[in-house]
Amino acid sequence: MRLQLSWSVWSRAGFVIAALALGINEVSKWWLLKIYDIDSRGIVTITPFFDLTLIWNKGVSYGLFQQETVIGRYFLIGITLLIAGFLVVWLMRVRSFLIAAAIGLILGGALGNVIDRIQYGAVADFFSFHFRGFYWYVFNVADIWVVAGAGLLIYDSLFNKAPNE
Repeated sequence: MRLQLSWSVWSRAGFVIAALALGINEVSKWWLLKIYDIDSRGIVTITPFFDLTLIWNKGVSYGLFQQETVIGRYFLIGITLLIAGFLVVWLMRVRSFLIAAAIGLILGGALGNVIDRIQYGAVADFFSFHFRGFYWYVFNVADIWVVAGAGLLIYDSLFNKAPNE
């Protein structure tokens, strides 16, 4: 069986979205870490329900599967790059802007977190929402892109009746 790959206008758009998502993520992390120096500030209250803080996540979403060893870190990097490879193949075959945008957001976010794991050994998370003692997990811009992309894929699967690849 031969894998058919073709570049559509939507594929190109998805790669542009991935590059923009990655760039915005990297600039936000650079600014928070190097310019704003969030590490030296501790918890910075922005609103009664939103704080900036620095948490180094050595695991995956929600801090699951914490990896304290170099082998564990590179395992997470490898798995993420493998998934990114599948996303690239999917993106090269897509025939819908919505799917291309979704995959581009997920790809850009995933690669942003891989860069953190390579550069720092963990993912830098900053944004903390809370309400009456309940704290949501701390996240970053890359996580926003991944969740937004997943949301678009769910939306498309539930409501889009047009055939997609």
